[in-house]
Amino acid sequence: MQRINAIQQIENSPQWDMLIIGGGATGLGCAVDAASRGYKTLLLEKNDFAKGTSSRATKLVHGGVRYLAQGNIRLVREALLERGRLLKNAPHVCHKLAFVVPFYNQMQKWYYRLGLWLYEFLSGQLSLGKTKFLSKEGTLRNLPNLNAEKITGGILYFDGQFDDSRLAINLAQTATEQGATVINYFVVNHFIKQHDKIKAVTATDTLTGKTFEIHAKVIINATGVFADTILQLAEGHAEKTITPSQGIHLVVDKKFFVGNAGLMIPKTDDGRVLFAIPWYGKVLIGTTDTPVQQINEEPEALDTEIDFVLQHFNRYANTSIRRSDVVSVFAGLRPLAVNKQQQSTAVMPRDHHITVLPSGLVHVTGGKWTTYRSMAAYTVTKAAVAAGLPKKSCITDQLPLHGWTLTPDDSHLSIYGSDAEKIKAMMHADTSLAEKIHPCYPYTFAEVKWMLQHEMALTAEDVLARRTRLLFIDAGAAMEAAAAVAAFMAKALQQPPGWQQQQTTSFITLAKKYLL
Repeated sequence: MQRINAIQQIENSPQWDMLIIGGGATGLGCAVDAASRGYKTLLLEKNDFAKGTSSRATKLVHGGVRYLAQGNIRLVREALLERGRLLKNAPHVCHKLAFVVPFYNQMQKWYYRLGLWLYEFLSGQLSLGKTKFLSKEGTLRNLPNLNAEKITGGILYFDGQFDDSRLAINLAQTATEQGATVINYFVVNHFIKQHDKIKAVTATDTLTGKTFEIHAKVIINATGVFADTILQLAEGHAEKTITPSQGIHLVVDKKFFVGNAGLMIPKTDDGRVLFAIPWYGKVLIGTTDTPVQQINEEPEALDTEIDFVLQHFNRYANTSIRRSDVVSVFAGLRPLAVNKQQQSTAVMPRDHHITVLPSGLVHVTGGKWTTYRSMAAYTVTKAAVAAGLPKKSCITDQLPLHGWTLTPDDSHLSIYGSDAEKIKAMMHADTSLAEKIHPCYPYTFAEVKWMLQHEMALTAEDVLARRTRLLFIDAGAAMEAAAAVAAFMAKALQQPPGWQQQQTTSFITLAKKYLL
């Protein structure tokens, strides 16, 4: 997956079957699906892959326990089946994780047990394990830092965990292997119509400033929270189809919540679920549900949200975390589809909506990471019909994603799946590449080289935020690593003088927003 090849393909292709705008979960899923069906596919992302919401999830592949409580059985069933498929198709980047729900009275015990039994039942043959009761002692063995006061027991169940932006990169690689062309830092700035039907777009390579006219039989708007911006650009009106909701996560050191299981509190004061889960040697705590009016590429956690998460965690733990204990905080915007019957974003469903507009634009809203594949399948089928393309069946339910392996490496390189051995070979060939980018974390310069050569990483942020997860794990450490990473990249990419300093300064400015 190399950018120079993608640009050559754009220059040499007079027309595409499908043009997908947006390089997050939905867009990348559509690119894999469309290409694997044999359609000539191009994906354009204005920033980096998964720059937005798709790198800011709770890192869970799950059916959504709270949607069960809302009675949305169909969504939960679909999500649980997709959870099972994803764990089979990308075992190197997704795995099962035990969760414990503590209860404090007999009513909670049977209410949660019934709900989680139904949750397990709906997953069918793709169940991840049996739900079971825990005694008070068993609950505290799984979650030693849980406040023991008033606990009478707990329920253990299983869900999936993943690395969201690493999965996004694997989807981009898979799409390329299936014949698609995917490229980042390409912004769509104009739609070209003929008889009120969209025939082409103009798009600019933001790295070079060069503009291209790109023709396609059908265009899919899969830009998440920015979907209305593209919709308005294409249709010339101000219709709103997205209700954005912000969720934040705090990351703290493992000492504050030891154990290998996650904590799930089914209902917080705002009606959401509270999670505290192990992730890359840290603990990830969240989330909130805050309606927002402003859609930003770098949303920032509000003080009220930070206080909310701290207060709720400290309510259930026997340790107490303060703002100074947080090593990284990040916020993401959920692209909830407008629901006129429901005003609270906390209880809005995560269903997706696909609309084919009179101009031919296929507009996708809603959805979530777990159901990205099925959402993409519906979208591509509708797009193919809209464009009059030959009917071809979806095959992605059993398509292994790039990196798939059943024998993962036993080091931190396991996240690369089958590519881990290639990265190790680079370190053997040049031992200097085995040097760590930061002394406290395992990431090496061999990985940075791999990201430049095979994962279309172009900036220090690409490497430190989304190819590695250092910014999200420890923002201070990411700032300390920025200069060395930028220097390595400047040399490898043959960048002009001043590029290294610009990248370092730009990244540190960004990273400060991830610190409290």
